[in-house]
Amino acid sequence: MTGDRWLYGWGTGYAAVGAASLLVPLYALEQGADALLVGLMASTAAFAGVPGAIIWGRLASRTGRRRVFVATALAATAVVLAAIPFLRSPFALLLANAALWFVVAAAAPVLSLIVVDGVPEAEWERVLGRLNHYQGYGWLLGLLAGALWTGAAGTRTDAVTAQRQFFLLSAAAALLGLAVVAYWYPEKSTVSERRFARVYRKFARTTGRTFRAVPFGPGRVYWSLRSFDRRRLSGRLRSGLGAYLVALTLCFVGFSTFFGPLPAYLAEESFSTGEVFALFVLSSAGSAAFYARAGALSTRYDPRRLQTVALVARAGAFPAVGLVGLALVPPAALAVQSPLFAIVGVTWAIIAVTAAGLVTRLAPATARGDALGAYAALSSLGGGVGSALGGWAATAHGYVFTFGAAAALVAVGAVLVALAPGTATSPLGSPTED
Repeated sequence: MTGDRWLYGWGTGYAAVGAASLLVPLYALEQGADALLVGLMASTAAFAGVPGAIIWGRLASRTGRRRVFVATALAATAVVLAAIPFLRSPFALLLANAALWFVVAAAAPVLSLIVVDGVPEAEWERVLGRLNHYQGYGWLLGLLAGALWTGAAGTRTDAVTAQRQFFLLSAAAALLGLAVVAYWYPEKSTVSERRFARVYRKFARTTGRTFRAVPFGPGRVYWSLRSFDRRRLSGRLRSGLGAYLVALTLCFVGFSTFFGPLPAYLAEESFSTGEVFALFVLSSAGSAAFYARAGALSTRYDPRRLQTVALVARAGAFPAVGLVGLALVPPAALAVQSPLFAIVGVTWAIIAVTAAGLVTRLAPATARGDALGAYAALSSLGGGVGSALGGWAATAHGYVFTFGAAAALVAVGAVLVALAPGTATSPLGSPTED
């Protein structure tokens, strides 16, 4: 690889995406959207990203070009973000949000190929981890910038104007990222898709830190499905692995049932845009800060029990977030919600790290990459379904009911995780049949 300075550009563009992930639904609420539409925004984002990665990936494979897809993702992101302040219809914003995630997915299949070019295969996981580092912290910085800007601008102007200004700033950040990528982009990659898919399967079987920390997303799903062969999983899905994947899917439906309408709930509870951003920063920072610790804990304790505890704690936090709104209003509510959002973030780190390890232990050695592909796809599917379900439930039955239902789904999933047959393994040991 000729250098990774261009990743600063991609990270800058991804900061704009991270900010938009929360700013778009908040802006839609100001334009008259309800919890149902906000939930549908999260749902369509989930469903648009993965097919987008597959479609763009096929185009990249046929044309043999890669740079254009990274540039397309950043340029189109800037165009969509610059256009959003001029939209007034909640439905138009729903379509714009889906378009945003579709174009962001353009870069997902090729980024991995670019960063490993010229790097020995033994070092690929390290450089893929660096890519995840730039993306993850870019996302977090975008949320942090949103909190700071909307908090400061909100004291001088109304919330809608501050949001529109930040959309334009985010579009400028995406264009800046495009300029950095164009200037520092490496020479044409020589790594073939076939070779990358082969090595990717090998990394997936070893479940390194890169794969534990980033269980899904357009790029992960694309490469997992690119090398997926269901014949290698034949029969295993009817045993412990299948039961565990069902349990995880149910949990992800529960997660998104909570998160889908969450921006609408916070807005209705009189949290300012800056305060909503601050809560999401706490959740994301909690996850980022705890990934390494979660990995260490998973080597000391039974990963399944550790995950079950995290799932139960997360299930408990969901309705607590809703109940706070019944008793308190900001700023007192912000003080109580902050540790709850931190708990939600920390528990996610534990769940993400332990899930990938448990999937690989339950799968046969020759099909671990395929098992992780199934996990990635089902996680995204659960996210899309749960977001729509949460939006509908919040509109029809209220937020306390919805967050309670989300907790119930996660709790049932936790029970299924604890009872799923297949492994009774020490943290560092090999799997043994129950």
